[in-house]
Amino acid sequence: MTDTPIALVTGSAQGIGLACAEALKEDGFDVILSDVNARGVAEAASKIGALDAIPCDMGDASQIDAMFAQIAANHGPITALVNNAGVALPGDFLNYASDDFDRVIAINLKGVFLATQKAAQAMVDARIEGAIVNMSSINAQVAIPAIPAYCASKGGVMQLTKVAALALAKNNIRVNAVGPGSIDTEMMAGVNANPEAFKVAMSRTPLGRAGDAREIGDVVAFLCSKKASYITGETIYV
Repeated sequence: MTDTPIALVTGSAQGIGLACAEALKEDGFDVILSDVNARGVAEAASKIGALDAIPCDMGDASQIDAMFAQIAANHGPITALVNNAGVALPGDFLNYASDDFDRVIAINLKGVFLATQKAAQAMVDARIEGAIVNMSSINAQVAIPAIPAYCASKGGVMQLTKVAALALAKNNIRVNAVGPGSIDTEMMAGVNANPEAFKVAMSRTPLGRAGDAREIGDVVAFLCSKKASYITGETIYV
């Protein structure tokens, strides 16, 4: 165990999650990567020199419990949590599968709640004035009919962020969210491959280009830092 602050980033085998981990590491954190993709998260951890890599399905409460128990036993309490893991599962609204809806909500919303609860309890017990950053989305505000569960989950994350910020303020634990717009990751690959869809996405993007994952990571790192010491309960749209 070390005196260096520790940050856990979920869904960090690639894309935005990995970019968040890289930015936090550059800011002086030891980082723990977590992802449902066991091989991918191990490779990502090796690539950036992470403290640990833990396979975890954020839609499974027992796996979340086991992950936090492993972290506590091997590394002690974390100082920062980035709830990044998420899925979209698009489909036609009238025929959208109930199981798909449940799966998206389980990972994107319930998993965020459970991880926040676990991390915050450990921070309170250790008297750590920590930071939690949840990954919301522009789709917390802007609806797209083909991703009903995703939009609902990210709107829920926005509200859960406010709830947690109020509940944990007395412990000096800050809770914020970041809402990415169109970011050039695997989740946007389908849009990138469709010129008409890409044109529509850019029509609502003031800078007229897709964002880079690191542009999200840097904002997350800022929110985890002392530079954001008086910010809580906010969703920053990037």
